[in-house]
Amino acid sequence: MSKSYWISTYRAIKDEQKVAAYAKLAGPALTAAGGRFLARGEPYMAYELGLKQRTVLLEFDSVEQAVAAHDCPAYQAALAALGDGADRDIRIIEGV
Repeated sequence: MSKSYWISTYRAIKDEQKVAAYAKLAGPALTAAGGRFLARGEPYMAYELGLKQRTVLLEFDSVEQAVAAHDCPAYQAALAALGDGADRDIRIIEGV
């Protein structure tokens, strides 16, 4: 079973307070679901068509675990708190 990675990029932050409320709930929800934060913040450098936007990288033991973390009630509550506070792109990919 390969590890999996959850990559979030924030294309636009529209409401800092909603993002803060989301973060307060999302971090504990994702770690409780088995996620390990590997990196988060603004990129040091972006190449080619890369954009300097907030990025979060988590590691999970499997794709199934990452999907279950996203779908769990605690993370869904975090998403409800975020609402329309940010435009994001979330990808879950399997490690090699």
